[in-house]
Order: sequence, then C-alpha cells, then structure tokens
Amino acid sequence: MRYYSTRSEREATAAEAIARGLAPDGGLYVPEALPHLSEAALRALCAADYRARAVAILRLFLPEFTETELTRFAAAAYGENFDDPAVAPVRALDETTSFLELWHGPTCAFKDMALQMLPHLLTASLKKCGERRRVCILVATSGDTGKAALQGFADVADTRIMVFYPHGGVSDVQRLQMVTQEGGNVAVSAVNGNFDDAQTGVKQIFGDGALAARLSENGWFLSSANSINWGRLLPQIVYYFSAYCDEVNAGRIAMGDALNFVVPTGNFGDILAGWYAKRMGLPVRRLICASNENNVLTDFIRTGTYNKNRPFHVTASPSMDILVSSNLERLLYALSGSGEETADYMRALRETGRYTVTAPLLGKLQSEFSCGFCDDDRTRAAIGAVWRTHRYLMDTHTAVAYQTLCDYRRETGDQTPAIVVSTASPFKFCDHVLAAIGGSADAPGVQLIDRLSETTGIPAPAPLARLARRAVRFDGCVERADMPRAVERFLA
Repeated sequence: MRYYSTRSEREATAAEAIARGLAPDGGLYVPEALPHLSEAALRALCAADYRARAVAILRLFLPEFTETELTRFAAAAYGENFDDPAVAPVRALDETTSFLELWHGPTCAFKDMALQMLPHLLTASLKKCGERRRVCILVATSGDTGKAALQGFADVADTRIMVFYPHGGVSDVQRLQMVTQEGGNVAVSAVNGNFDDAQTGVKQIFGDGALAARLSENGWFLSSANSINWGRLLPQIVYYFSAYCDEVNAGRIAMGDALNFVVPTGNFGDILAGWYAKRMGLPVRRLICASNENNVLTDFIRTGTYNKNRPFHVTASPSMDILVSSNLERLLYALSGSGEETADYMRALRETGRYTVTAPLLGKLQSEFSCGFCDDDRTRAAIGAVWRTHRYLMDTHTAVAYQTLCDYRRETGDQTPAIVVSTASPFKFCDHVLAAIGGSADAPGVQLIDRLSETTGIPAPAPLARLARRAVRFDGCVERADMPRAVERFLA
C-alpha cells in the first residue's frame, strides 16, 4: 500500500510515512485506499482479544511489516502497562448507551492507545528506511498527548523527545505528569500562549529547512508523535472495531446492527479514526462530533465555513481547547478527492484564518457527521447527573460527549444505540469532577486525587496516585519564536 500527501501526489511507503511524520510539502500522509472488512472478518475479530484485533487491522495498512513483528509490538504496547485485561473495555450505562473507556493505560488517557504502539512502529520504520540518523520527536500538546508520548518514548534507543504545552492551558495533573517525566532522552517546556500557538510553532519547526540541515549535520532529524503522524492515527482505528465487537459479544447489538459513536473532539484525529473504520465496513450510522466552548468544528459541520478567528476559551476540558484541528485536512482530502483543493483550503486558513468548502463537500460531510457543543456549566451538570443516577463517574471531556449525545437524541429522535468515547480518567480533572458531584475542590488538582477517591469510593489509578511524590524536572517556559532555539539546545 502506498501513501500520498493531502496536498500533492507525493508518494511514500508506509514506513516512510511513519518515519517522516509530515510530508515534505507540509501535507499529511493518507493511504491510497481503505481496505474493506467483510462480516466474516468482523466476526473473527469478535473472537479475538484486543491485541489480536490490533494486529488484524494494522497489517492491512502496513505491508512492509510482518505479522510476527506486529504481534510482538501489540504484546508490548497493550500488556501489563494497562490496568484492565480488556485494554479498552466497554461499560454499559443503560440499554442504548455505553462508554468506551480508553484510559486504562499508563498515563490514564486515550492517547496511550496509540502512543504505546507508535514507538515500536517508528523505530522499526526507521530501520526499514535505512535511516542512520537519530530521531527527535517533537510534540505540541493540549494536555494528554504530551505525557503519553513522553511515556512511550522514554529511554527508547536513538531517540529524543521534546514536548511543548501551553502555559496555564493544561490541568494541574496533566502538567505534573509531564514535568515529572523520567528518562534521559526527554525534555518538556511550556509555551507562552495557547495550544494553537504551540502547535503552530512545532509545524513551523518542521518546515524550517535551514534548521533541518543544521540538525542533520549533527546526526539528527525530526519526526512527530502528534496525530499528524499516520503511525499515531492508525492504531486509533482499532478501538472502534473492538468496541463494536464487545457490544456484539455482550448481546447489546446483533452483528450488522448500526451504532452511533460520540467523540469529544479537538484535533479531529480521534473521530477521524472512527470515520476510517466506517469506511472500512464497520456498521456506523452517525459520527457525532462533540466540542466544548471552542466550537469551531460545530460551526464548520453546520455551515461549511471553518473560522479560527474567534475568542479562545480556557475550559474544564482543556484537551479540546483547540481552534486549528489539524486532522480535518485528511477528511477534506478524502471527501474532495483533490490535493490541490485541500492545499487551497489550508493556504486560506494559514493566510486568513478561515475557509469555506464547496456545497458538494459540505453535503458529504453532513451526510455522515452530526455535531454539538457543551459549555462548562452543562459539562459539570452532566457529570453530577450521571453520578447520582448511575454511579458512573465521567471526566470533563467524556461529559461533553455525553451531553452532546443527549442533545442530539432530543433534537433528532434518533435512539440508535450509541457509544460515548471516554477519553480520560476522571482523576485527571479532580477539581471539576469533585465540584460537579458536590465535593470540595479547594486545593491544587494533584492534592484532590485522594479526596475524589474517598468521596466516590473509586480507587485512583496507580500512576496518578503516585504523582504527588514525584520530583519536578522541567519548569521552563519559552515564547513561540524561541521554540526552534530550544530544540537546538536540547539536541546540542
């Protein structure tokens, strides 16, 4: 299988796409075609565990990788580092609503589902490409990607990783997870600004040819662990198939019945993986895009105009505090079928902060995606209501998705069984969760972990319970313009 840039006809192998992260023209790599899974293949997945399901999906996209390699990678990625043997368990709330819990990995967020696999895919890809230089992974994070990437790449041979996060733009627990990260090859820095500033800074670094040449002379090249890297996005397709299989196995749906998926969405990678799964034959009726007050995606799906020129809100769901959704570019390419058209949209976004898609493209988008958004007050109300009624505890991002589902059902009457994609442990956002269920949140987030456990009777995940005892290693903060120099200092 070949891969193409979303902005041109530049080709790459799977290994090249993963090793590079970003295409030379600034586009994102996409597969030339999507494989289709028959009902028989889906039934076979139902009989497998999560690791085997992962191998079955990944091998369809990675022809240069042997099944033996992928089996070894899956065993390492989804083993004892997850605290649930199902890896990504599905919990039923009622007859028509379930939660896909993607936060049982080492950093307690859904990013582990991809970032425990990516280091294996990337290091193997580098060898397959004959790359002799060492790789530095650059990451911009709105909260969870940073820690998950740091955890995945810590002390991996011939790699370094540097993470940038928005100063004041992540939760206290998320910040401490990053700045206390162990490993001799890691670095973390805050950036003055919001996530879009950090993400733009990283993209500009990737596009700096002079910097790349200087780093290459010293034996380094740059790659990405953000979801702009196909090796990061691909493993996310797996859990949509896995969730469907678990619902069939539990008898909540019959094979062939359609599901709706509701996804809390910031950078559009998570819900895009669900769209790929649908295009591969998974019976999905609607993909419901859930946003917080930074509802640029809601407006786009409703109107066809993407406009980042709007106030930026710091919310209780910080991983979604994003105004530039990078992975949307892959969907635009797929729906338009044109690298030139996609490049024009991205150029307009860069130069004016907005673009409007064609009427046919908007029609295709609205035929498969629904949308909605939820502010902080309604987010907390949803957490409280679900806790009181069902004794199920949601984090703020999951609550945005759940409330968006409730709104969607009320507005449309669609009672199709739905899975809410639960992206983080509630213990990562203790202050907001405690306040929502009537507890006291008058302390920094890390000090509230035990309090939330005592209030709910739910044990805190082990990685978070130990967090208060870890020493801070990184306390720097840079301006966006200084990010390239920070990278060069790190690699000197």
